[in-house]
Amino acid sequence: MVFQVIDLHTHSIFSDGELVPAELAQRAWAAGYKTIAITDHADHSNIDFVIPRIVKVCNLITEKGDIEIIPGIELTHVYPGDIASLADEARKIGAKIIVVHGETISEPVPAGTNLAAIKAEVDILAHPGLIGEEEVKLAAQKGVYLEITTRRGHAYTNGHVASMSRKFKAQLVLNNDAHAASDFVGKTMALKIARGAGLTDDEISAMLNNSGKIIQRACV
Repeated sequence: MVFQVIDLHTHSIFSDGELVPAELAQRAWAAGYKTIAITDHADHSNIDFVIPRIVKVCNLITEKGDIEIIPGIELTHVYPGDIASLADEARKIGAKIIVVHGETISEPVPAGTNLAAIKAEVDILAHPGLIGEEEVKLAAQKGVYLEITTRRGHAYTNGHVASMSRKFKAQLVLNNDAHAASDFVGKTMALKIARGAGLTDDEISAMLNNSGKIIQRACV
């Protein structure tokens, strides 16, 4: 299976990641990644601080030509009613990819977050946990990508997300949710995790190609 290794959900020291953006990019490149998005955690308190700094460093690193870095943000544990306005604010100040921290079963994310994120037409709903039919159907209609994740804890419901996506024709994307160098699993392990979620090779190929589609849509 031929594909470029892309991760559109990573974290630096601007939230709870271990690495400065430059090292995050270098570690990703060394692990075989061609493109990553830096999507640090944000809420009302830090969104205007984080995004301009991520935009600056992404531009500087991308100009060097080794790896493409896209500025983004992950809205995290935000009251569902505020997601749409925060997503709009994030785009206005330079975030190209908007991720929302979905209702993973490993954290007490506010109920209604999945639905609010999809209604806000964000790019990626990360680790959406035991997402329901209404949300998956709407994600398919709105073009919101549901995440299959390689991250421990969040990955417990990958099989459910894959099954619901298949049933209601929602689109998937595979991300690491990387917080450290060791989180970049690489091509071989990514394929194993996708197959472990019950996806067929054709479904995996489509999911991996979706990363490129998100980038094209985000960077027009």
